[in-house]
Order: sequence, then C-alpha cells, then structure tokens
Amino acid sequence: MMKKPLSKLAVPLLALPRTAKRLIAISVDLCLCILSVWLAFYLRLGDFVYLSGNTLLAALASVGIALPIFVTSGLYRAIFRYSGLPALLTVARAVAIYGLIYACVFTAVGIPEVPRTIGIIQPILLLLAIGTSRAVAHAWFGGQYQSIVKRGKRPKVLIYGAGQTGRQLATAMTNSVEMAVIGFIDDDERLHGHVLNGMPIYNPGDLPSLVPTLNIDTVLLAMPGIGRKRRNEILAEIRTAHVSVRTLPSMTDLAQGKLSISDLRDLDIDDLLGREPVSPNHILLIKNVKDKVVLVTGAGGSIGSELCRQILAIGPEKLLLIEQSEFALYAIHQELETKLAGRDIKLVPLLAAVQERNRMREIMGAWKPHTVYHAAAYKHVPLVEHNPAAGIKNNVLGTLTTAQAAADHGVADFVLISTDKAVRPTNIMGASKRMAEMVLQALAAVTTSTRFTMVRFGNVLGSSGSVVPKFRQQIRDGGPITLTHPDITRYFMTIPEAAQLVIQAGAMAGSGGNVFVLDMGQPVKIIDLARRMIELSGLSLKDEKHPEGDIDIQITSLRPGEKLYEELLIGDNPMPTQHQRIMKAREDFIAWSELQPKLAKLEAALDANDVGVIRAMMLQLVSGYAPHEHIVDWVYLEQGTAGLEECVLHGAA
Repeated sequence: MMKKPLSKLAVPLLALPRTAKRLIAISVDLCLCILSVWLAFYLRLGDFVYLSGNTLLAALASVGIALPIFVTSGLYRAIFRYSGLPALLTVARAVAIYGLIYACVFTAVGIPEVPRTIGIIQPILLLLAIGTSRAVAHAWFGGQYQSIVKRGKRPKVLIYGAGQTGRQLATAMTNSVEMAVIGFIDDDERLHGHVLNGMPIYNPGDLPSLVPTLNIDTVLLAMPGIGRKRRNEILAEIRTAHVSVRTLPSMTDLAQGKLSISDLRDLDIDDLLGREPVSPNHILLIKNVKDKVVLVTGAGGSIGSELCRQILAIGPEKLLLIEQSEFALYAIHQELETKLAGRDIKLVPLLAAVQERNRMREIMGAWKPHTVYHAAAYKHVPLVEHNPAAGIKNNVLGTLTTAQAAADHGVADFVLISTDKAVRPTNIMGASKRMAEMVLQALAAVTTSTRFTMVRFGNVLGSSGSVVPKFRQQIRDGGPITLTHPDITRYFMTIPEAAQLVIQAGAMAGSGGNVFVLDMGQPVKIIDLARRMIELSGLSLKDEKHPEGDIDIQITSLRPGEKLYEELLIGDNPMPTQHQRIMKAREDFIAWSELQPKLAKLEAALDANDVGVIRAMMLQLVSGYAPHEHIVDWVYLEQGTAGLEECVLHGAA
C-alpha cells in the first residue's frame, strides 16, 4: 500500500537540482547526528533526557565535527541511487575519523554531565544511521530513477479521437512502458485547446507542426466506428506528417472485452482500399453450409483457411479439411478446435493431395459432402512458371480429379476458387487456372448431379507470397522495397471479404457452369501502395528529390509470365446478380467430348515432362494464352545445359 505513495514522492525529489539534493542530504545527516546523541543518552541512562546545557553541547559538537569530515570525505558527491559497497566503505571511514575525535573529547577528556561512554556509543549509532540512510536511498530512488529514465525514452504518441474509445485507450496506457501518450487529436473544433485527463486536445491540421515540436513518434487511431472513406481521409492527413500509424480493431472486435494496449495493431493496408465492405446476404451465406457436410481443399492456405473460419462460424454439421501440407493442416485444425466452444460440429483433418484419385474418391465416398470449396492450387506465378508440369498437374488435373470424385458421390455444389490471372493469361499459373475453369464448365454441361461454379477474383491482401507482407518485411529491414515495374497494377481485396463472397457466389450456382466475378473495386498501382506503406510506417521515401529519405524503391524487371495489368473478364458481357459485388459471366469453353481426349494427351506430356508439347497444348486449349517467349522450366534448362556441355566434350574429343 505504501509503495505507490513513496514512488510518487520520489519523482519530485529526483527532479530537484543537484545543489538542493545535497542540502537535503546534509540536513538529514545533521538530524541523524542529534538523534544518535539523544539515543546514546537513553541507552546509557535508561531515560530520555532533554537536550540542554552540556547534553546539548554533545549534540552540537557531533554536528560540528561530523559535517566537515563528511564534506571533505566526499559523502555528498556520491549519487545515492547508485550507492554500493564503495560508498558504504567511504561512510565507514568518515564515521571512524569522526568517532576518534568525538571519543577523544567526550571519553578521554570528558565533559561534565556527559557520561564518558557517550563518546563510544554515539559514533556506533551514527555509523548505523548514516549507513542505513544510504541503503534506503539506494533502494528507494534507484529503481524509481531507472523507471523515470525508461519513461523518458518512451516514444511519444498522440491519440486520434478524444471520444470514449480514445479515453479508454489513454487510461489503459497510463503505466505503459512502451509509449507515452501526451495528447489527443480530434475533428471536433469545439474540443480544440481543451484539456482531457490532463492532456491537451489538438487540431488535426496542426499535426505536421506538432510532430517535430513535441517529438511525436506515432499516432494511434482510436476511431473504430468510422467508415472507410473517412478513415482514408484521416490517413491522407497523417501521411503528410510522416509518423507511424497504429490502429484499433473494429467495434465488433472491441465489444468482446475491455480495451487494452494489446488491442493496438499496425495499420492494415486494407484500410487504404477506399470502399466500404458490403453486408453479406445471410440467406446466401447459410444456403450451402448450415447443418451440412462441407469440404474445403487447400484448407491450410490463405483463402482455404479463411473459408474454414467463416464456414465454422455459420455452423456446418461436419467440416472436412483437406491439405497436403502436414503443418498447414495441423495449424488450421488447432485454430478451429479452439473456436468450437462446445458446439456440436465435427472437424475432420485429412492429409491428401487433390491429384490422388483414389484418396479423393475414398474421402468423398466416406462423408458424401454436400458442398466442396476447391481452394487447393499452386498460385505463385514465378514458381509455377519455373515448374510448369507440377503447376498444371495440381491446378488442372487436381481440379479434374476432385470434381469427378465429387460428381460420382453426389456432391450438390462444387465451387472453384479461380483468379484474374486466368483472363488472357501470360503465365502457366493463369493458363492452368483457366484450364481448370474450362474443365468445370465442360463437366457442368454433361453432369446433372453436381452444380459446378467458378469464382474469379484478384489479389487478396496479406495472403502468403503476396506483395503486402513482402513490402512490410522490407520496410522493417530498412529497405529497399523491390518492385518489378513502376506501372504494375493490381486489384486487391481483403481475405475475409473474398471468402465471404465466395460462399455467397457458390450459393447462386443455378444450373451450374457459371463463372462468377467479384467486384474488386478500383485497381491499385503497386508503387503507390509501396509509398503509402512507407509513409504510414513513419518513414520517408528516398529518391532523387529526397536523397536523405529512409526507404528507397528499386525497380528490377518483370518476371517471366508477369503482366502489368490484370483483367477479370474475358468477354465484355458481365451480368448482375442478386449481390451487388458479384457479377456473372458465361464464357466460351470446349465441350467435354472434345476436351477429355486432349486432357489425356496433356497428362501424358506432363508425366514425360515434355515441356515443348505441354506449351503447345496449353496454347491450343487456352484462348488468349500468350506465354513468355522463352521456356524457363528449371529441369528443361538444366537438361539443355547438360546436353550442351556433353556436346562440347564430345567435340573436344
């Protein structure tokens, strides 16, 4: 109980000038000299005496002898909070010198009315008192001083929003060792110049001048209820001040418990997308999921795992998780287990590759799922470009195998997660995804038991291998940010929004064979995204105009198969649906009777890794496919190099 008041008392004492601190120490020692004489009389006589006459002389003599010795011995040059054994030895030497002189006067010579033993008892008491005072000062001030130093070095922050959330955040951060709140910013002009909880409220327009004046490091955005448009306007204002921005979760997340500093997070780039998320259509959400057996392939991936989270929240009867990566399957299964909260939903983690025909048939036959969300795919453009056979096998033949197993076992709805890179593709990944779409379109025309649906959308923010986490790490490492081309442009959507729309689009299948396209909003130039990320990290862009900046952007070159711009539609005939963010397109495809034998030939070429035939067949099958002029398959290149070396050796022989 006493610790907190003592700590508060230590703060003003430590803030005093050094001269004042020395005067306080001398005053304390003066009092200890008099007190030790008074106690010495008590120990000798057994009664408390009133200091007068020669007894008072004994006390004054103690002060007159001790203080000059203590000053010349350097006792008041020591910093008490750092006092250790050397300081205590100095005290002992000084008191020893004092004791000899005091004993000579009051024990050897003697003074009337003062017992001779006082000259021995009092120096011993004074040594104990002075030593104890130094030890107490060390214990009391030492830790408090370190705490003050640490607090003084804390980054200074302003809270944007002086409402209830901002006040709660400021209260939660009162004793934080991570950062120090020194004021608020608020849009309400009536609050400007006022004081809240002892801290001033500033005008947001003054932020650029406040940052250098107050040495502001970070702005905490404590307005979780505002719309995305207003949030973007605020972020645009903050960017000009070159400070780091951290924010709070949504009001829905905060409603679960009391606000704390741990709720703060780095600003997500989805805050910059510039559009409000649309409320889901709950009828569409639950149609193919609620109380049904649902299967998700690629359950450990970025989209697959988010699909699993949202499906679990809706409430299926069983959720089957298919994943070929053991760790990814373990991670998502453990996460979902913690979210069950006693609900009667069965989670089934299944290790399997979608290309394994027998394994997929076993799984479909054992559980007979109602809905399948096929998210398993190789999606990293450069990797698939360098490993085309593996990419096509997984993305095309894996889709075919899974779809046929689903159709054979009465799956009602099969939903493929596709990509905007399937539109007029320039790379194997995009071409393979378009081929996967064509497989389902062809199957939909000849299959009545299963509705096959494709959902096509662009990049998702924060997915594995995507540009945002890469840029974020490069900024943490001090740069540079690497970009393949200054004009490269992409569509972006958050992972939760994409997964939610996939579930809703899958429920609008109708007779099947539809390609649904998600409204991705406006495309974003990647170089602009990089600049925003730098500025909202509190750093500045380093370029020719600003050579003193923090992070520079280095332009490399387009990678094999990489496009400057992505498209979402092959044709120009999108049709609206009952959801404002989902469009529908019926695009040309090859009939199953014609496609099936060509797929068999493609599979044979893949098994032989005949790269030339693979490329020729993909060009024939996928309309608009315009690959990179050179084959960059690693195995093909290595074999070519080895063959060339062998020819050179034979020629030399």
